[in-house]
Amino acid sequence: MNNKNNPGGKIQTLRQWIADSRRIVFFGGAGVSTESGIPDFRSAGGIYSKQYDYPAEQMLSHSFFVSHTEEFYDFYRKVLLYPDAKPNKAHLALAELERRGKLAAIVTQNVDGLHTAAGSGRVHELHGSGLRNYCMSCGEKYGLDFILKGTGVPLCGCGGTVKPDVVLYEEQLDDEVVKNAVQAISKADMMIIGGTSLNVYPAAGLVRYFGGSRLVIINKSPTPYDSEAGLCIADSIGETLDAAVSCP
Repeated sequence: MNNKNNPGGKIQTLRQWIADSRRIVFFGGAGVSTESGIPDFRSAGGIYSKQYDYPAEQMLSHSFFVSHTEEFYDFYRKVLLYPDAKPNKAHLALAELERRGKLAAIVTQNVDGLHTAAGSGRVHELHGSGLRNYCMSCGEKYGLDFILKGTGVPLCGCGGTVKPDVVLYEEQLDDEVVKNAVQAISKADMMIIGGTSLNVYPAAGLVRYFGGSRLVIINKSPTPYDSEAGLCIADSIGETLDAAVSCP
């Protein structure tokens, strides 16, 4: 776009593209929720930049969960759970686009459930949800409060270990969730990517299924897909989407 130094022009372009589209898909990452007070992973002040007893990526792996379950839960409760977080302007703007019949789906890498809390109904959670937990032995389901109010390793009534329904490193994405996300992306005539570095695979690879002509990236730092986007906005995703969705 020629309006690199004209934020207002970019907002107007985004607003026009939304008006001209009928099947928008939003693909988002941790940066969508930072404005709700939830830290991201890879920024200068993100989770991976801090010092812990073990590297954060190691503690978020399946093998660490199995071999150091108590340490996993200590880290998980302190660092990854934000029960008081509320949807921000980005979540609310996307829910509004769905109500208007513009947004076909949200594909998210986040596990905080804020898109659903904002009112969005078609949300594909690639990495699961921290709001859901299950017993690895009998399959009994538990909510977030069960994890938050307990200490140590949460155990089911049957004695089995309860695991968050989130995809850890070394684990596979859910086939059905991926299938639904791919279908939504491949049918979209506009795709908005926001709050993600697009460096986490296989999730980031799903962007390749988009065949439409309107690709938008809203992210404060560059991504590997910037050269392929028709519109790149390096600004607050909440303020950007709110301005684009609000009446001019």
